[in-house]
Amino acid sequence: MQQREEKQLDAAVESLASRVAHVKNALHSFIYKLENEYERLTWPSVLDNFALLSGQLNSINKLLKNEKTPSFRNQVIIPLLLSPDRDEDLAKLTEQRVPVFSHEIVPDYLRTKPDPEVEEQEKQLSVEAARIGPEAAQKQIQTLNKLCSNLLEKLNNPRDDRDSESAAIRQNKPSFNPADTNALVGAVAFGKGLSKCRPPGPVAPGHPGQGPMMSGGPTLQQVTIGGGSNQQAGMGGPVAPQQQGQPGKMPSSIKTNIKSAHPYSR
Repeated sequence: MQQREEKQLDAAVESLASRVAHVKNALHSFIYKLENEYERLTWPSVLDNFALLSGQLNSINKLLKNEKTPSFRNQVIIPLLLSPDRDEDLAKLTEQRVPVFSHEIVPDYLRTKPDPEVEEQEKQLSVEAARIGPEAAQKQIQTLNKLCSNLLEKLNNPRDDRDSESAAIRQNKPSFNPADTNALVGAVAFGKGLSKCRPPGPVAPGHPGQGPMMSGGPTLQQVTIGGGSNQQAGMGGPVAPQQQGQPGKMPSSIKTNIKSAHPYSR
């Protein structure tokens, strides 16, 4: 009887290991396509790979639920030898994933319960879930279902409808103010709405050449430069007097037209 159970257990382990190897190969192939053939990979091909993985996992579940398969929960694995040294046979058997079977990694590989931190978080979530009453939980479920329904409805709408809605929104809400645009054009082209400015600071009276000027343009003033007389220039600056009898200089009586472009208007 005991030998028969051992044979059934060995056969179940071999079958399970073979199916897990198929799942591993399918995962390896799919990951290779994602990393190296992503430019040529199409969505139907991705769906085919997911379908293959799903079918293999379902076959493993059927094998575990089969009546002829012994219950693996009743089996206990006990490590007989622990060593900090590298085990080549173990590394070859596990494809270089577990090169050492030491006290450090045995609790992780032979663990039948979650990590203490994960287990504590699960307990906290269970306590928080127990605090919520049935009515509050039902309201949260309805709210979540409503959000999911709205999201699915938006995703299922055709793209053309979304584009037409966005175009209509852009047409109904202009991005500029026509009144401000017209005021800006009038100010730049015709000076509409602009006020005249006076120069800062007082203007000294009595200076020739600084009388009232026509706004918007320069004026012409005639200045006579003669020998032996102190003349004022059209811009109000003093002119040095001509020295009589100074050698090398001859008196001149040249009339010059100077264009005075005063930047400010009184």
